Amino acid sequence: MKRARLVFVATALLGVATGVASAAPTPAETNGPDAQVAPSVQVPAGNKLVAKFYAKGVQTYTCATGAWKGLEPAATLADRLGRAVALHTRGPIWVSTVDGSAVEAAPVDGARNEVPGAVPELLLKAKSTRGAGVFAGISYVQRLATRGGVAPAGGCTEGAQTSVRYEALYTFSAPAR
Repeated sequence: MKRARLVFVATALLGVATGVASAAPTPAETNGPDAQVAPSVQVPAGNKLVAKFYAKGVQTYTCATGAWKGLEPAATLADRLGRAVALHTRGPIWVSTVDGSAVEAAPVDGARNEVPGAVPELLLKAKSTRGAGVFAGISYVQRLATRGGVAPAGGCTEGAQTSVRYEALYTFSAPAR
């Protein structure tokens, strides 16, 4: 038991030492999602993975003209050891709670993979970055292995808001040098 924990901690530390942070594995990761990323949400060649974090939070929706429309996400991203390392908010923006760096991104047209019962997987291209930390120089963000977060079905009352729990794996890539 101690040896397994030591190997786990050493692996996590190795990820930090090499500059690649990763999230606690999701059930989907156990089956190897990296090999199963839909072509529509794959990061273009010439970029390399620099961070990978697991997010838990909510997708908030507002009722406009009788239908639920996406308003904003609010999620905490955690490293492999379960420590909170970033926040994800409207923009969409990801801000490191460790070093203050940030990345703002926008979905790439047509780069989505529908997931039954969950918000879609997405490929997002960075619009801007700030700071010298983990999110410095990020070029692409992927939202993968999504669970939950889907807007309620049916009509709604104008102006109403609701938040729906979701989970996702976010990966962050930068240009390969």
